[in-house]
Amino acid sequence: MKKFITVLLCLTVVAALSLSFAACNKDDETIQLNEVTHSLFYAPQYAAMGLGYFEEEGLKIEVTNGSGADNVMTALLTGEADIGLMGCEANIYVYLQGKKDYPKVIGQLTKRDGSFLVARAEMPDFDYGNIDGSTVLMGRKGGMPAMILQYVLNNKGYTDGKNITMDYSIEFGALGPAFTGGTGDFVPLFEPAASQIVQEGRGYIVSAIGMDSGEIPYTCYSATAEFLSKHGDKAEKFLRAVWKGTEYVMSHTPEEVAKVVAPYFDGTTMDLLVAAIDNYQKTDVWMTTPVTDKSAFERIQDIMQNAGELSKRVGYNDIVDNTAAEKIK
Repeated sequence: MKKFITVLLCLTVVAALSLSFAACNKDDETIQLNEVTHSLFYAPQYAAMGLGYFEEEGLKIEVTNGSGADNVMTALLTGEADIGLMGCEANIYVYLQGKKDYPKVIGQLTKRDGSFLVARAEMPDFDYGNIDGSTVLMGRKGGMPAMILQYVLNNKGYTDGKNITMDYSIEFGALGPAFTGGTGDFVPLFEPAASQIVQEGRGYIVSAIGMDSGEIPYTCYSATAEFLSKHGDKAEKFLRAVWKGTEYVMSHTPEEVAKVVAPYFDGTTMDLLVAAIDNYQKTDVWMTTPVTDKSAFERIQDIMQNAGELSKRVGYNDIVDNTAAEKIK
């Protein structure tokens, strides 16, 4: 949360210039999309790009990798991006800082954590009941993957420093190399990193963490009220294109989906793409509607409070605007 406080302090200096620049350079048919990271977890979005669904809606999409929710949020607040793809916890943090035109969630892409718990030993009947005394690599404290894994472990009866060690010393992006280098007994990894370790014979997927934590608004599309008031039709077209991509990904084989998204993952083998997409299809990670559910929104606040990262709860309607999402059939 401290990162978002710093971001907001900087915004007052650059906002006016950025908004002016964006206004002069905006193409009516172009949407500037800033994504929190580039991941197979967002396969429906890349399928929509590869299959021409955005063009069918009359849109041109320009994608930027924000490399973190704080950067995505900054891009939205300064007008450098029209729509941001990130976790809704970022919206909550900014709302609690009192920003007036804070971005709201306008559509949800994923409904659970997309990481898998990888163990050093094969554990076919894994149920969290036999990992006492283990060291679990968590990622950055306060990061959503770490908060969700802590929530799962706590609910399974584990307390850091008591009957398990939750290691927060390694950034999430460095967890794979740390694990294969010999650190920890378990590690949470997104695809295709999890499948790659399995294919290399250096670990075993024992659980889908998102299935253990329940449904939440894990990755969402957000936009400011200003953008929605001026370009609400574009937001609707954007979401419709993404959900055409979602329908494709959920109704086609991993092999078919892999061929469509492969151009966006240069350097990743087809075998790895297929294995990763297969795992995501089996664990039901994508929304069947872009509408964000209230109970799922409350659960993500439960997770944040459990981790000690939420100063107070916020209202569902303060963060979520389903106006465009409810028009997508």
